[in-house]
Amino acid sequence: VQLVESGGGLVQPGGSLRLSCAASGFTFSAYVMSWHRQAPGKERELVAAITSAGGSTNYADSVKGRFTISRNNVRNMVYLEMNSLKPEDTAVYYCNAQNRYKYWGQGTQVTVSS
Repeated sequence: VQLVESGGGLVQPGGSLRLSCAASGFTFSAYVMSWHRQAPGKERELVAAITSAGGSTNYADSVKGRFTISRNNVRNMVYLEMNSLKPEDTAVYYCNAQNRYKYWGQGTQVTVSS
């Protein structure tokens, strides 16, 4: 099983980034997929989640209206489009897959700073 995140980096406040997560080794279309983040000194928190068929999403209040989660069950990919980024969005972002089992990626750093 592998979840490989990419797309992180350094961006100025107000900027945008698109994170990607490539999944392999499990039945991707059967899993709820989500993005979580962990800032230094803080607990990991849920950012956004999407149901297995992509019909329903939910977001943390802090990112509603700015972030969009999506998935492609043909390519086994999940994405997080992040707009209007703020310094408080700085964190390591993790991809998560959950059904009977839970899998995590290694994380990708997002830094929002001028």
